[in-house]
Amino acid sequence: MVLTPPQSTRLLTIIAHVDHGKTTLADSLVASNGIISERLAGTLRYLDSDAEEQRRGITMKASGIALRYIRRRRLPNKANNITNSEETTVIHLHDSPGHVDFSVEVASSLLLSDTALLLIDAVEGICARTHSLLREAYRHEMIPILVINKVDRLISDLGLSVEEAYVRIRECVESVNAVCASMVQSASLESHRHDDDDNDNDNDDETTIEGKKQNGTEKSNDEEDEEQQHWNFDPVKGNVVFASALHGWGFTIPTLSRSLFKSKTIPIKPPLLRQYLFGDYRYKHETGKVLKWKQGSGGAGEPMFSEFALRPIWEVYENISLAASVAGLKSEIFTDGRYDHLVTAATASNNNINNNNEGSKITAKTRGMDRVLSSIQIGSTAPFIFSNNTSSNNTNDEQIPHNDEEMQRLLSRTGAASEITVLTTILRRYRPLSDAVLEAACDIGPSPADASLHYRKRALALQIPHSMPESILHEYHRLRDAVRHCDTSDGAPTVAHVCKFASVPRISVTDSGLPPISVDAKDNAGSINMIMGIARVLSGTLRTEDIEYYTLGPRYEWKEGDDNVPRKQRIRCYLLMGSSFVKVDAVPAGHICAVYNLEQLQLKTVTLCDRMECMPLRGFAFGLQPLVKVNVEPVLASETDTLEKGLLKLSLADASVEVTATAKGERILACLGEIHLERCILDLETVYCDHNIKIRTSDPITSFCETTEWFDNEQDFDSFLVGKSPPLRQATIPPYCDEEGLGSANRGRCRAILSGRGAAISIRVIPLPRSVYECIENKSVVCGSDDELMAVGRALKCHNDDSKLTPELVLDVLLKSLDSIDGNGNALLESETLFKGASVKAVHSSNGEVYTKNSKNVSNENEYDNKEESVNEGFDEYQTIQRHIKNGLEIEFTDVNTKNESADKVAFEKWKQDMRGSALAGFQLAMRAGPLCEEPVRGVAVVLEGVEIAVTEKTSEEFSAAADITGGMVVAALRSGIRCALM
Repeated sequence: MVLTPPQSTRLLTIIAHVDHGKTTLADSLVASNGIISERLAGTLRYLDSDAEEQRRGITMKASGIALRYIRRRRLPNKANNITNSEETTVIHLHDSPGHVDFSVEVASSLLLSDTALLLIDAVEGICARTHSLLREAYRHEMIPILVINKVDRLISDLGLSVEEAYVRIRECVESVNAVCASMVQSASLESHRHDDDDNDNDNDDETTIEGKKQNGTEKSNDEEDEEQQHWNFDPVKGNVVFASALHGWGFTIPTLSRSLFKSKTIPIKPPLLRQYLFGDYRYKHETGKVLKWKQGSGGAGEPMFSEFALRPIWEVYENISLAASVAGLKSEIFTDGRYDHLVTAATASNNNINNNNEGSKITAKTRGMDRVLSSIQIGSTAPFIFSNNTSSNNTNDEQIPHNDEEMQRLLSRTGAASEITVLTTILRRYRPLSDAVLEAACDIGPSPADASLHYRKRALALQIPHSMPESILHEYHRLRDAVRHCDTSDGAPTVAHVCKFASVPRISVTDSGLPPISVDAKDNAGSINMIMGIARVLSGTLRTEDIEYYTLGPRYEWKEGDDNVPRKQRIRCYLLMGSSFVKVDAVPAGHICAVYNLEQLQLKTVTLCDRMECMPLRGFAFGLQPLVKVNVEPVLASETDTLEKGLLKLSLADASVEVTATAKGERILACLGEIHLERCILDLETVYCDHNIKIRTSDPITSFCETTEWFDNEQDFDSFLVGKSPPLRQATIPPYCDEEGLGSANRGRCRAILSGRGAAISIRVIPLPRSVYECIENKSVVCGSDDELMAVGRALKCHNDDSKLTPELVLDVLLKSLDSIDGNGNALLESETLFKGASVKAVHSSNGEVYTKNSKNVSNENEYDNKEESVNEGFDEYQTIQRHIKNGLEIEFTDVNTKNESADKVAFEKWKQDMRGSALAGFQLAMRAGPLCEEPVRGVAVVLEGVEIAVTEKTSEEFSAAADITGGMVVAALRSGIRCALM
């Protein structure tokens, strides 16, 4: 395969929830290059080359393959004559896992690629994993293309009409757009907040500002608008593909509009026609006009998408199923038995004619195939086939048939006779999926050169050196510019980034330069493996064995002196072809390849460069920590050394694995989940050790609930209030940093603001030891709980004087403050000041909102210092609440503000009557699913400390709430506030 320039290259990865059709789609794309038979596409799972993947039916490791796409078009020349045009594009396709246990494979695939094919099941819609994949793709600055897959299920499983199917698909696209819009807006607001913080930071210098520009962290308004356009899926733009990967058909609105215009079905030019094909429009054939369509309008026609996009496909499905039944074959498409009577009659007829099974196959003359033939004459998106021979006898198998003879010839040549084979044979030619997807990838997806220069400025940026002298810095700038422009010119510096390592069977590598497999090892050649790095060439040309490249680890820092010179290494380059690797002499910038001979570095990511002045690629932290840990040891003690070497190879090949050794001599293997653990143990036994060994493992250590822990000085109430602490790690990494309201949380407290800002609830979260929970449950001090009770009492300040605290006093205060407890060791408490109304304040606000503290102040100073001077409305009430919070749960309080006593009474009644009950529901909802992994929360006490409610004055001394406060708003705010406080 000839590796094209960057402008004629696309880097594509497929992401989706489990079982939404990623590998099935990849099969169709691979079949378009003739690598596998079209009859096997969709069932072979070509890129799932591992035996364990085939056995489980899921993808466990990302696999890549290089495909060639030839785009044929007829374009007018300068003399207005139509000429044939062919454009060849090399597309590097990566199929990534959908299971959360293998999410690190998804992260590496996203870094390798520029365009993400997001698959959504038309029936299931957006699933839990889809949300995290969207955030991950956005963080990697990908250009997305939406594929609505399994559209065939709308007719075969759900039995929807074409109108109902259109509405279902439209709602699916709208739901994806809603999620993306919320994600982009949240990221934009967070970016502006950081910009405000940076503007207020006196330590910013020219170097820091220049670094932000280099890494693309600063975005102009135009760039933000363009980003929103990329993450808005509009079928009119061509970034939405409607498909059935299993049956090999798919189309986009631009391709369908061109087809309808060229076939003279609709005399409207494609740029205008595409505006109406996906929307609430219908076509009136009598007048040739496009009219508005209203859902449920009865006989007023059907949407154009239903009529021209879905109805022909629906008719193909129904009539091929009819033809199969007439031929005596039980329908595999429809399981509702609609044609069973025809099957019975056909079977009896065939038995009367002869005893063989020749009658049980579909031909072009079978009843129902005439309707199939007429249906596929409209709206075909098959590409042009240029041929000098125009003889009717030279019918190309890639074109749709136009009569019975051509139909029978097609079925005979492809061997299609059963229902599914006839269906896929016809639909693959009527609306080929591979052409729709690859054309969208070429039109919507950026080339590697455009991606690094315009779209992925941060993801594909080199780290900024901090101590490089000016005499050498200009060479670094040259390297940086070469990476940004994906430079392939002669003399351009070579930079490549190895995103991950993988174990590859030696027999799948085609390279005459490697040592041959020994005679003794040939019988066991399948167990001989090589550690390959999967690399993206960012600039220059990566060459096999010709040059020694500097190897830069992710933590490399440039320093002067011979002691800090990076290690140099020769490599061998291979082209990824699914399960096989073909040696190539050179790989230019913009392409993906495998590299060998980096195993001894023991680095999980490596940047290669032929210049010493380079820095490693910035990349991304994976952000996931292993959850399941086991102790591994060999059954035979003599194989301990072999196991340790295998563990080193495993940790190198799988970036999500952590291997540690304890002081007791235990070897702890940590994985992301149970399936991931089983896969790692299997690989250890059969792949990474020199020979097959038997391994003994301990029971997995897995936590199934979430909880929290004390801060260092939290049990000293006064000291804790004035203390400072940086943001906790879990509050700075995705997806947890995306939690709504996290900016209002600090050190276990959160001020949850209701939707519309009509009220705010101040809450605190602390650990609740099991013994204290048992005391509350039994309403008496249980044996051995004294120390734990005293710790909780000091943390909540159950008395002004800690010296007078006793376990009995603490329990008494807790019981008086108790609102509810659950079965997981959690409790909801209400402070005495809130219970008696002292910390419920009415806010006189002209805009009907409570005071909102600036997010940058929350991050730079303690929430409860109250040193800020402000003239904002509600600030006095806010400070009053904070003073009451400082009193803790103590019963005696004297600071009662009577300035707005009548308004405060109205607010207190509002709290008791309309909000307090919903607060309990919010607590229960928050305890049901924690913020870290949506698991139940245990061992947590939530304290309600204060409430602020915006009010308006109707008449003199008569007040009412400024905004409607519903129970749902309280539930949502309290749930979000508790989650943020926990983090």
